[in-house]
Amino acid sequence: MPDAKLHFASGIMIAEILHLATGRLCSTSATPRLDAELILAHLLGWPRARLLAERDYVVPDDLAATFAELLSRRAEGEPVAYLVGHKEFYGLDFAVDRRVLVPRPETELLVELAIAAARRIAAGRTEPLRIADIGTGSGAIAVALAVHLPDALIDAVDISPEALDVAQVNIVRHGIAGRVRLLRGDLLEPLDAPADMIVSNPPYTILAEVEPNVFAHEPHLALEGGPDGADLYRRLFVEAPAGLRPGGAMICEIGAWQGVRVVALARAAFPAADVRIFQDLAGHDRVVQIIIPT
Repeated sequence: MPDAKLHFASGIMIAEILHLATGRLCSTSATPRLDAELILAHLLGWPRARLLAERDYVVPDDLAATFAELLSRRAEGEPVAYLVGHKEFYGLDFAVDRRVLVPRPETELLVELAIAAARRIAAGRTEPLRIADIGTGSGAIAVALAVHLPDALIDAVDISPEALDVAQVNIVRHGIAGRVRLLRGDLLEPLDAPADMIVSNPPYTILAEVEPNVFAHEPHLALEGGPDGADLYRRLFVEAPAGLRPGGAMICEIGAWQGVRVVALARAAFPAADVRIFQDLAGHDRVVQIIIPT
């Protein structure tokens, strides 16, 4: 049972502790072995490859006790990223905790499209590209863009001061403090000038339908999209035409069921724009891209 206290025998080796941990998590995680390996590697301060190579290493008793505690939390649905304090996104490592959503791999599609669009917009220009990341959370999107677009200036906006504290850690971690500005406020309100590109992964879930473990552990402010999940899109598309320069772009993540609704909002806000939906690797509608005419 998830609430049963797990104890490991003194002098237990890595191979055995991982076997027992996998059994502990198999009823509550889709990736029990991987979860156990990531947590144990974190506690040992080792890369996961070393963990797999040193199967006969004896785990210190105090570390085994801590491992048991973290396994109990994982068995209750807490994300591994919160347990170890970081998560990889777009090939970069980000600090995360309960103040921000865990970055999802499907959001990498937004970053990929934004980098390509930014390079098109910036071609032949001498002045820096200005990008606004609305609802930055951990800063994963803003930081990834800054790392891959070294000439861009990015405003990372969030209404949550706690989220901005986490984003600041990640900005410093990746050495881009001079090019990413953190702004607290609601949607485009904090921006002092139109942007060449707006990117956003806004709250788009219907909170009552959120997966129980996500509901229990991740911040509701970053999840709640209203009765149909589209409240933030409606507000964002009202503000966006005045917040974008001619020839710019807007790229938003959407829920898999929201393509038709968000495309309609985008076309109403930008009737002359090229509006397209892109699907993620699972074949789900995931990103709406809007290219503004010059």
